[in-house]
This record gives sequence, C-alpha cells and structure tokens, in this order.
Amino acid sequence: MSTKRLLGVFAHPDDEGIISGALQQYHAHGAETGLVYATRGEVGEISDSSLATPENLGEVREREVRTAAAILHVPHLWFLGYRDSGPHGSADNQDPQAFIHARAAKVIGQLVAIIREFRPQVIVTFDETGGGNEHPDHIAIYKYVTGAFHSAADELQYPEAGPAYAVSKLYYSSFARRQLVTMAEWLEGQGYEGFIKDLEIEKLGFTDDQFNNVLDVERWQNGKAKAWEAHRTQLTSNTLLTLLPYELRRKLWSTEYFQLVASRVGYDVIGENNLFARVP
Repeated sequence: MSTKRLLGVFAHPDDEGIISGALQQYHAHGAETGLVYATRGEVGEISDSSLATPENLGEVREREVRTAAAILHVPHLWFLGYRDSGPHGSADNQDPQAFIHARAAKVIGQLVAIIREFRPQVIVTFDETGGGNEHPDHIAIYKYVTGAFHSAADELQYPEAGPAYAVSKLYYSSFARRQLVTMAEWLEGQGYEGFIKDLEIEKLGFTDDQFNNVLDVERWQNGKAKAWEAHRTQLTSNTLLTLLPYELRRKLWSTEYFQLVASRVGYDVIGENNLFARVP
C-alpha cells in the first residue's frame, strides 16, 4: 500500500491550527504530513516585547511554528519567502514585498514544485473567505493553491519543477458559520468591542450545505492546544482563544470542517468523514 500524504498550505505560522486535529489524526493513521507557509508572519502582533521585535518577528515565528509542527507530528515544512501583507487596509499592504503583490505564476510555480516533490494525495488550504477572517494573504493563498492543484498535473506547465503529479483531492478548510455565530454572540454578550464586530459573519465560513467532510477531533484537543500555545508571540489578550471560556473553546475546537472542491477519485459521501476516502 502506498504511503498516504497530507499537505496543508497556508499564509502564516499559526494558520495550521484550523486543521491541527486532522494533522494529528492522519499521522496516527500512518500518513505523512507537511505544511507550506507563504510568509513568516512578519507583521503580526507581538504579545510580549521580550519575545520578539518587529525586526526579528519573522524568525521568531518560524521557530514557533517549527515547535508547533513537532507537537503535531509534521516533519515537512516549506516557506515560500514572501512578506506578510498585514490585515486588509493596513499600511503593510503597500509593501512591494508583500505576498499580495507576488506574481501569480511565480507562487503557483513554487507550489507546483513542492507538490511534485512531496506527492500528496490530499491538499488542504483556506476557503474563499480565508478561513473565516478575510485576511488578504488567506484569500491569496486560496487562489494560488487552487491553481497549483491543476497545474501540478499538467506536464506542459512548469516542466522545470519536475514530473507532473496529479493530487487526488483538494479541500478547503474553514470554520462553520454556526461556529462563528456562536463566538460572535458570546462576545457580544460580554460587551466585546474588538475586530469581530466588524466582520460580516453572515458571509463567512461554511454554511451547513457547503462542508461535506466533518472530523471529530475531540481526542486531539490537548495536542491542538499545546501546538497553539507554541505560537507565544501571537497569544495576545485579544485572541479568540483567550477571550472564550474554556468549555466553549473546547466545544468549538472539537470539530474541523472541510469542503471537497476538486477530486480525481470521486465524490465524498456525507457521513463518511475521511479525507482519504477512495484514495488508492
């Protein structure tokens, strides 16, 4: 039997949290796992000035995600080398090195090379809402990964990146909209005035008819939490994980949602809940 391989492709260190249960689960089932990051999160918040400075934050966040990856049993990491673009409308959007200004053909070529090297049967990235937060880098990586899924299988595209390889399945991952509504309602009840009040919740995340693969990752909660805690520079008092009470946070984190958007091995069956279903 061939080795199963799962590749997650995201924008910033800590984005892997949205599939951290799946990474642990498939590792336990014998799959090989990998993660790709477009940036090192150079303009993220710094929770404690003793941990990093704006000048070295990218290096620190890379170390943090390598620690998190080890906790999640992910041995393969790649960084595309772009600069974090910052939230929508921020001054960092204007930096010429920002990921949102990268040439599509270059990014897709980099991803094609990784895909042909690692040869995953399953790829997971953000959905078109960026996993529910609309960060411009999240939206960009969703577009480029979708393109790379198709380009990697075409021998006429990027021949310098190695022999063509056809990934079996492409999934988008996001919160379910009902999860976001639950979080927003609880925060509103607490009089929270932070960023979530500006989000159009009714347009974010998966509706119940959009996801077709739901993983129960309750048993992997401790690993999920430890991996998240490895991102020490990002553990500010304004993160949702800090604001939500423990029981609600645990309930929301016990399930991960996936939408199959492209498959070369057939459709998923509702209730099957296996990202590798029908993968030879």
